[in-house]
Amino acid sequence: MIDKIKSYFLFFFFIASLCFGQYSWAQDKYPSKPIQLIIPWGPSGGSDQTGRLIANQLEQELKISVPVINMPGATGNIGMQKLLSDPADGQTLLLLAWDNFALLATQQPKWKIDDFINLGIVIQLPSGLYVSGDKFNNWKSFEQAAKNSPVSIAISGLGSTDDITMSYLQSKGLKINVIPYAKPGERYAALIGGHVDALYSPAGNVASFVESKQMRPIIFFSAERLNDFKDIPTSKEVGYNVTLPQRRALIIKAGTDPAKIAVISQALNKIVNLPKYKAYLKDSFASEKSYVPQSDTLVVMNQDLEEMQKILKNINK
Repeated sequence: MIDKIKSYFLFFFFIASLCFGQYSWAQDKYPSKPIQLIIPWGPSGGSDQTGRLIANQLEQELKISVPVINMPGATGNIGMQKLLSDPADGQTLLLLAWDNFALLATQQPKWKIDDFINLGIVIQLPSGLYVSGDKFNNWKSFEQAAKNSPVSIAISGLGSTDDITMSYLQSKGLKINVIPYAKPGERYAALIGGHVDALYSPAGNVASFVESKQMRPIIFFSAERLNDFKDIPTSKEVGYNVTLPQRRALIIKAGTDPAKIAVISQALNKIVNLPKYKAYLKDSFASEKSYVPQSDTLVVMNQDLEEMQKILKNINK
């Protein structure tokens, strides 16, 4: 009888071990449930387009759902606060645009570089000024108008790279009133509707509006002319030493398990090399060499932050 009890006990222990072992394995597997991707801007803009493409490809690579959550406001701060208030469990990602990264130079946000890990810069592209209608023929006519009387320019938010660039132009004698819009669609509508004189935007964000001739670029803030806009001057050419690029990066909360970080980084490395993603870069007028892997991102961020601070320092002299 005792031997039978022992046998039953051992058998039960064996089955229980198998069950709990499988349960533990399932719990430890990552990812085993949806990962949310925060876009700290409204829908229809460049960050939203990039983020949704990344989310879609992550779903295919990781075989889980990656819902996109738009959280516009405060130049990206609302979305950043959401990321940093969530647990460091690998279930929340954020697409960081350099517009909200610039807050480290222009303001004193309640976060710092050490609060997140940059998994990779996924796109780099120049920004420019766009106009609509026949009020301004080119950059020279716009510049002359801005020297004589105030012009209004729609930007993404106060403290952004947009704002830094406009502050630079103001320091050079241009009379500019900046009008921030957290939602990209509102910025575009403001220009097309004649509520502002110009729009500051990364090149790829408004490609469809340019193609339909609803708006057109008059200057790009870059060192070299864009291949697709050879007739549009650069800020360097016309004597303005400001070329802050727009970059976007996938980030995760600091303190996340390195093994989980490695899973996302490896998936991201595959995504940016897909023909579909390379086609997206081309359609966005972005650099073909946009991708910066996790290991090199901190250098880029610190260099850009230093450049922003340098521009602001010179403006305030």
